[in-house]
Amino acid sequence: MLFVVVATKWLLECSCSGSQGSVMAGEAITLKGRNIMDETVEDHVCHMQVLPTSFATEYAGGHYAFCSAQCKERFLANPHLYIGFPGRKAPAQQGKKIIKRRRLLLSAPLDAIQAEQVKHALLEMMGIQEIFIEGDKIEIQYDLIQVTAEQIADKLALIESDLGSGWMDRLKLAFINNLEEIEINSLEVEKKKKCCH
Repeated sequence: MLFVVVATKWLLECSCSGSQGSVMAGEAITLKGRNIMDETVEDHVCHMQVLPTSFATEYAGGHYAFCSAQCKERFLANPHLYIGFPGRKAPAQQGKKIIKRRRLLLSAPLDAIQAEQVKHALLEMMGIQEIFIEGDKIEIQYDLIQVTAEQIADKLALIESDLGSGWMDRLKLAFINNLEEIEINSLEVEKKKKCCH
C-alpha cells in the first residue's frame, strides 16, 4: 500500500491506494479509519518519533519514516545496520555506537564568525557529538551509525556561500591532509607484544 501526503500551504493533498482527495489544514487524515496524523513511528537511525509520512520509504516490504533526509540516506545505504534480520538484531537495535573523530587541517584559519557558522551547521546534523575549532584546525566527533564523513563533507560544502570564496579549496585540502594522516598512521609499525612462554 502506498500512502503519500504532500503539504502545500494550507491544503494537504492525499493519495491513498489509488484514491485522491484534499484536506484542509487541521482536518484529520485517516487511513482505514485511523487518524494517521496522530500516530508516530520510530526513525530507525536516530530513534526519534516521527510521522509515518516523514521522509518515508519502503524497503523489503516494510514502511519506514525518518526525521530527515540524512537519516533516510543512512538507512538506505545500509538498511540491515538498523533493522537486522529475523532472529538477529542490528547494531543500532542493540544500542551500539561507533564513535569516530575526524581532524581537519585547513590551509588557512577560520575567523570567529566563520568558526561559529561551521559549528552551527554541523550541530544541525544527527550524530554529531562534539566540534572543536581553533584557528586552522577542526575536530569533529560523531557516531558513524548516524552520520558519515561524506555527509559531513557535503554539509560543509553547502555552507560555502556563507564562508566566502576559497572555502572549498581550504576544505578539500583539509580532507586530503586527513587522508594522508590516516594512511601514515596505518603504515606505522606496531610494537610486537612479547610472548610469555
